[in-house]
Amino acid sequence: MIKSISSFLAVASLTVSSTFCAFSAEPPATWSKHCKICHGDDGKGQTKMGKKFKVRDLTDATYQASLTDEKAFTSIKEGLRQDGKQTMKPFKDKLKDEEIKQLVAFIRSLKG
Repeated sequence: MIKSISSFLAVASLTVSSTFCAFSAEPPATWSKHCKICHGDDGKGQTKMGKKFKVRDLTDATYQASLTDEKAFTSIKEGLRQDGKQTMKPFKDKLKDEEIKQLVAFIRSLKG
């Protein structure tokens, strides 16, 4: 009986540990992996891809004031389309909601 409980606890702790790791990516690492190719390290969008897709300068305080957290969350999760063309791919299959919320907070930190 004690052996069974010990085995169960070991499996449970591994499951919780691996689940925690899947959701604990730091926003800067997530940004580097998924966002900086277009938005750049600094969020200004002055990259080849950023210029191609005319991404907004995320350091612009005026733009940030017009961007609600809900709109930013939805844009990351669902992607963006303009004039029938996809300008930002959706990340709903790559990022969990909590990671997207962390990215929104990270975007807020870019405001100049």
